[in-house]
Amino acid sequence: MTSKLIQLTKFEKEPIQEIDSAYFNNYPIVYILYNESKKPAAYIGQTVHLQRRMKQHLSDTQRKPLKTALFIGNEKFNQSATYNVETNLINFFIAEKRYNLQNVSQTLDNKMHDYYNKEYYDQTFFDSIWDELREQNIVRESLEDLRNKDVFKISPYKELSAEQMDLKHHIIDYCKRHIDDDKHSIFFIEGDAGTGKSVVLSSTFNTIQDLSQDKGSKLYGAENYLLVNHQEMLKTYKEISETLPNLKKKNFMKPTSFINRKTSPEKAVADIVFVDEAHLLLSKKDSYNNFNQDNHLEEIIKQSKITIVVYDRKQVLKFKSYWDDKLIDYVKHGIHSEVLMLTNQFRIRAEEEILNWMDAFTNKKVLPLPKSVTNARKDSFELEIFSDAGEMYKKIQQKNKKYGLSRLVSTFDYLHKKDKKDYFIEEPNFKLPWNRTHYKKTWAEVEETIHEVGSIYTIQGFDLNYVGVILGPSVSYNFEKDELEIITANYKDSEAFKAREDIPANQAEEVKTQIILNSINVLMKRGIHGLYIYATDPKLRQKLDSLND
Repeated sequence: MTSKLIQLTKFEKEPIQEIDSAYFNNYPIVYILYNESKKPAAYIGQTVHLQRRMKQHLSDTQRKPLKTALFIGNEKFNQSATYNVETNLINFFIAEKRYNLQNVSQTLDNKMHDYYNKEYYDQTFFDSIWDELREQNIVRESLEDLRNKDVFKISPYKELSAEQMDLKHHIIDYCKRHIDDDKHSIFFIEGDAGTGKSVVLSSTFNTIQDLSQDKGSKLYGAENYLLVNHQEMLKTYKEISETLPNLKKKNFMKPTSFINRKTSPEKAVADIVFVDEAHLLLSKKDSYNNFNQDNHLEEIIKQSKITIVVYDRKQVLKFKSYWDDKLIDYVKHGIHSEVLMLTNQFRIRAEEEILNWMDAFTNKKVLPLPKSVTNARKDSFELEIFSDAGEMYKKIQQKNKKYGLSRLVSTFDYLHKKDKKDYFIEEPNFKLPWNRTHYKKTWAEVEETIHEVGSIYTIQGFDLNYVGVILGPSVSYNFEKDELEIITANYKDSEAFKAREDIPANQAEEVKTQIILNSINVLMKRGIHGLYIYATDPKLRQKLDSLND
């Protein structure tokens, strides 16, 4: 079964007259309307009523600049298949960033569902379509390269699970119910790393922005923002905004920039403000970063009617971002609030016992390797312990060459070994620069970073295909207690442990330990297909090596 691409030189006056009507009018089809001017634009759709749909497009002034129509059809198409192909095309067009898409959220139901032969249409058939598009120079990059881009992974058009879709509907309904309230409203979304929080946020914010331009919507005219206190994530969101019609770069900001922005008297308070990675919000003053109030979240709530907050307490990495229940309750006092949880793991394609092993590790327990690791199938998630950092690096290089997006990362323990402008990690048979942060692109998408080691600050919030984690001198093992021993004095992130008056001295060491365990949790849960571990501390390396016996 092959696709049929029919390219028309002009998109005008009944273009379907030039098509094999028996073939295309009796089956659902996918179409691309596009131009290749100085500012290439495109619209991607699918329909079971081709003639009617083309007439609608011809009468739409936005479509006037689109000079070419391309139709994808097949005698074995069904509407589920065309919907699947349409969604894939939109996501890959967003990732390639060659065209400005005119697509807006026509439905709230980008929901994952199975249908007969889905795997074939989703992979083999779609691959053949993309190959034909590349042959005609309509698109240029390979699917493999595009899949590894962070823009692709949190595209607003990614299909959502039933749990994610329910959450998206809940958020939008919540916004519609409370947009005209006199008091502030806050909606908390909690979930562990890899549960798809950012995907839901990206999809929901895009739909909210589309609704803000819809005169028939209760949210019409709303001024909305998406905030993230993470430079790498901010880059990704701004990249997505370059291709979709109702997303603007100015609506993506860091929290401090939003709080300190100049507002007009008539619009002093924003309408809906989304906060991704809220565990990175400041919970104390930070004059170095031009934040002079008590905490980010309280100030964001003051400046928004509705605040949608994505939060994972296991990813808090600094004292100044530490939120306990008392502080959260204080901020929510007198405000309408709701909390919903995301529970299903989407990033890590591993057996549940492997996920449980990771969770136990970040709770200081080193369990025997799961049976699914020792009896692994060829396509299984790889969990492997290394006694040699150089060997782990070789394995990561091999995976990167074959699959791309495979990197080394480490705990924040290495500021003591500096060479000119770079810090280095040195182990027997191993020396690489660590924690370079000067790149304009996302760190993991820069090709030369395969020859570096990243940190929590270069990788938090992002996916890798395979991750090699170097556990530095702050992570040891206590054989008497039979658990991890965290040596906080060896942790070199000076910003992480800056004192706070509201954290008593007798509690500070416990919070420091939890912050380091949180950083390990962040690092270990980056890999989609595999996790490799090397420990620099001799005691921990001995314990981990014993798991291989």
